[in-house]
Amino acid sequence: MRTDRTTTPARRLGTRVRTTRLAAAGLAAVLGSGLLGACADDGSSDSASSKDSSGGRKTTVSVGVFGVFGYKQAGLYDEYEKLNPGISIKENSTERSEDYYPALLNHLTAGSGLSDIQAIEVDNVNELATEQADRFADLGRANGVSEDDFLKWKWDQAKTEDGKVIGLGTDIGPMGVCYRKDLFGKAGLPTERDEVGKLWAGDWDKYLDAGEKFTSKAPKGTHFMDSAAGLYNGAVSGYPLKNYSRSGELVYKKSPAVRESWDLAMRAIDGKMTGKLKQFDTAWDQAYANGTFASVICPPWMLGYIKEKSGSRGADKWDVAPAPKPANWGGSFLGVPEQAKNKDEAVKLAAWLTAPEQQAKLFKKQASFPSSAKALDMPEVKNAKHEYFDNAPIGEIFAKAAKDIPTTVLGPKDAVVKQNMSDVGILQVEQQEKTPEQGWSAATKKIDDAVED
Repeated sequence: MRTDRTTTPARRLGTRVRTTRLAAAGLAAVLGSGLLGACADDGSSDSASSKDSSGGRKTTVSVGVFGVFGYKQAGLYDEYEKLNPGISIKENSTERSEDYYPALLNHLTAGSGLSDIQAIEVDNVNELATEQADRFADLGRANGVSEDDFLKWKWDQAKTEDGKVIGLGTDIGPMGVCYRKDLFGKAGLPTERDEVGKLWAGDWDKYLDAGEKFTSKAPKGTHFMDSAAGLYNGAVSGYPLKNYSRSGELVYKKSPAVRESWDLAMRAIDGKMTGKLKQFDTAWDQAYANGTFASVICPPWMLGYIKEKSGSRGADKWDVAPAPKPANWGGSFLGVPEQAKNKDEAVKLAAWLTAPEQQAKLFKKQASFPSSAKALDMPEVKNAKHEYFDNAPIGEIFAKAAKDIPTTVLGPKDAVVKQNMSDVGILQVEQQEKTPEQGWSAATKKIDDAVED
């Protein structure tokens, strides 16, 4: 059953966040061929007109995204243009979210330079919903859009306190645990995914219990997991309340979710269960290739990354099991600025791209896991398997997790808290051998400084 679906986003607090996201969060993983590199386009954000084959004028709808959203690669733009001969679509892509988002804020403030559709990353959607909602069209009222088509928690993430929906959900990142069957077997742990899932079902502490068993018999040069920060992210993301209270107060220092997840990370470090790696760094990539860690907390979009970095040496060795608790990592939205030059056509296109049928097509071609509840029950999603991960039923595993993810109260400084807990506090303990108290102090100081700026 779904839990805690009633909460609304946290109210406005503090100044605007300039987030630095993990580079891979905007990448689309391909089921069959692995990772896609991010594409770039110098593309002016202004809409333009072109001529159709009969010489008539066509309306060009511009779509601003970061990384690879996959619409072009999956042929959805071409399909929409065939269905709507008077429309041409131009995508403007910025490779990294941390470059894209500040520019979007500047364009919103200026009221110019905007694409007709603008992608919004989940770490930024609350800030826009609380501070910039008047600059976006209400897509919840668009023709053909139904709240029932989307997972409730995803719909709520882009909803303002007065019910306006500033963006329609694209993909999501329900978490599982990807693990090396060969390393688990050598350490005396089960290797079949059903048995592996039972090891830690319902409790992240049980995941670490398995880690202790692995560590006691670990093959030479290997660790149970890649990083303590990955564990922290997996655990804290499964709570309805983490960094903010329901009234919008930043309460991360006294949040049970943050403290419990921090303690899990510290237990993993103290037990020498981690490879002391920073995710998405070169050393992390090399560790995949060398097979030096046995598990990693993974949303669907990471599967292609793992396949790419592990390569042929990792073939037939990886599998996927459910995470101890449902949680989400990543995902985006499509919003339409009020100042869009082709606002009406942009609303129609955004609604079509995020409809269940298109989300299912995008998953089949690009492995972007749907945020549409209806798409999750379509055969191309429900029956999906991943050959590289021992034909794991990823559609079934991740869809079940997606349906059980709680609605988490979001706030404008979530990205700041997440980044500094992971990249400052946890890394100082894990890599620099600082005490947990020193790591916590360093992280909270960085967060407080950012909040006060």
